[in-house]
Amino acid sequence: QVQLSESGGGSVPAGGSLRLSCAASGSTSSVYCMGWFRQVLGREREAVAAMYTSSNNPYYGDAAKGRFTIAQDRTKNTLTLQMDNLQPEDTGTDYCAAGLCPSRLLDQSGYNHWGQGTQVFVSA
Repeated sequence: QVQLSESGGGSVPAGGSLRLSCAASGSTSSVYCMGWFRQVLGREREAVAAMYTSSNNPYYGDAAKGRFTIAQDRTKNTLTLQMDNLQPEDTGTDYCAAGLCPSRLLDQSGYNHWGQGTQVFVSA
């Protein structure tokens, strides 16, 4: 089993920045990919960014391109998401996830371990 714990959410004005962190513990050697997903009220959860644990090549959802940066530290089993130029539509709950990702990296069905989520609020 893999445990994921997110931190770093908060409230910022439009144009501000936040840095999310995810600490992984347990059977981390069984994980092939890690990523961030966002749940916005009234909408389906969507992929923000993800990467394979064996590579540093990032993959981004459309809303994140040009504004967010995903990174991992394999020695510490941590995943971070630097979010810049945040906008009110980024408000929601961000989840860290891990899994095997047998298909597309941004496909949620490839993730079977999820954190509790961290809240992000961006005011206009």
